Amino acid sequence: MRLHSIFLELKQLLGISANTTSHNEKIISALGGALGIAGIMWVMHFVVQAQLLTMHSSIMIIASMGASAVLLFAVPHGALSQPWAVIGGHLISAVLAITCVKYLGHGPWIAAVAVGGAIGMMYYLRCIHPPGGATALTIVVGGADINALGYEFLWLPLGLNLVVIMLITLAFNGLFNWRRYPVHLSHKLKRTASTPSGEREHELTQEDFAAAMQELDSYVDITPDGLTDLLELAKKHAEKNTTHPPNIIAGRIYSNGKLGRLWSIRQVVDAAPTNTHASKDKVIYKVLAGDGGYETHMCLRREFHKWARFEVEKHNQQWVKVEE
Repeated sequence: MRLHSIFLELKQLLGISANTTSHNEKIISALGGALGIAGIMWVMHFVVQAQLLTMHSSIMIIASMGASAVLLFAVPHGALSQPWAVIGGHLISAVLAITCVKYLGHGPWIAAVAVGGAIGMMYYLRCIHPPGGATALTIVVGGADINALGYEFLWLPLGLNLVVIMLITLAFNGLFNWRRYPVHLSHKLKRTASTPSGEREHELTQEDFAAAMQELDSYVDITPDGLTDLLELAKKHAEKNTTHPPNIIAGRIYSNGKLGRLWSIRQVVDAAPTNTHASKDKVIYKVLAGDGGYETHMCLRREFHKWARFEVEKHNQQWVKVEE
């Protein structure tokens, strides 16, 4: 028993968690990755044959494309796998690395500066893609052939590598309705499940998450413990404000506090004077995010008050509650 406990503790320390994806999904991911790399190799072979790039054939395919293939085909709906993350992450990292080599030379710390700078740039430009760091490192330590290309490296071979693998990702994942890529397309094509308008009768449990992850049948880049921690933090945050706002005021922004496709953010564009008769006391609102995005409507103030759960504001690109 003691040995079993040590083994479980070691698994948690190493981050070894259960993978709920089916064998079918694992095989599809592996096949997609193989096709993605094969496609790049095939296209770049013709580039070499046509002598469009005169450098050594070893730089026809960027090694970091292998890491991108893992994300694009094993985690197609992950945030790190989305088009802007992939394209922006590689290109921005490459521009920074080429610039470092051009103006700072090949000192022992240039690789560190390039990779660290790439991480910072990807953060600020919202395109974090781990293989981008590998691209930056490849440019710094890649040798004379890559150095000779300079900024031309951005379009050939890097740009063409990206075009090919992105096209294969779109086509291959599009063959399976549960893997449609980008993730926005997958969500858009899913039919909205009928959900009761009232409050949920049952509280979510650890077992519910496990069942949902298994039903999703896709690799999720978060551990079950991390997911439940996130739920607990969200519940604690929800407990801070469970009542409706006291007043509906023009110019302010409100949320209905729901989850998924039922969630909506509305801004009151205009409202009748507060002394208006109840039957004519109306507000005009615009949907800023979520269900019914960017539509403008009119309704009675009491109807809007019943819909609104709390007031919100935008902070760091996220909608958060306004603390009273």
